[in-house]
Amino acid sequence: MSGVANIQTRRSINHDISTAIRGRGRPREFDREQGLRKAMQIFWSLGYEATSMADLRAALGINQASLYAAYGSKEELFREVVTLYRKTDGVATARALASDLSTHDAIHAMLQDGVHLFTAHAASRGCLLVLSTINCTVENKGVQEYLSSLRKRTCVDIEARLRRGQREGDVAKNVPVKAIAAFYATVLHGLSIQARDGASRKILTEVVNTSMRAWNHLVGATANPSGGKARRATSSRISEQG
Repeated sequence: MSGVANIQTRRSINHDISTAIRGRGRPREFDREQGLRKAMQIFWSLGYEATSMADLRAALGINQASLYAAYGSKEELFREVVTLYRKTDGVATARALASDLSTHDAIHAMLQDGVHLFTAHAASRGCLLVLSTINCTVENKGVQEYLSSLRKRTCVDIEARLRRGQREGDVAKNVPVKAIAAFYATVLHGLSIQARDGASRKILTEVVNTSMRAWNHLVGATANPSGGKARRATSSRISEQG
């Protein structure tokens, strides 16, 4: 009888172990998109060069082999992060410029949306595209040039919005559009640096309003600031919150 009892006991133990293993379930698969978002916050906060692979592994909760398997190199991961940023947090600039607001209001919305983005997160104040590669070693020059090209693209987009304003009648035909675009791009990028240095949302909003007071002088005082047609409100609304 003791032998039968021992067999029954072993079967019971094996059953309990098997049940416990099944209860734990399979390990959760790594969420690649969620990993990108976590990596974005690290790069945004620390910058490209200051972010180490150890920082990324800790934030994503995976080992180095898994990190490379999921994203490739650090640079490849960063470029994916930038793409994600431009589609999510960083989309406000493109959205404001593409809106049906007057040119004046589109530029104002672009700047004010920037203020809100740059001050929204305590650990990652400012703009990822502006601050991530302020200084870089020679081996990371490619990353620096990549972000520089995107910042220049913003200036080109502002210029295109001003030229649209010329066609629609709320920007004078003979104004130096390239210089005006460069001016407002400089304000936008400067807001990012000021935010990283701790400037409040209220102060940054005052900077935006000051830059917009120069509008008539820059685009031509005779231009109709409302444009030649009615404008509908968009999701990029100007906020005066402090």
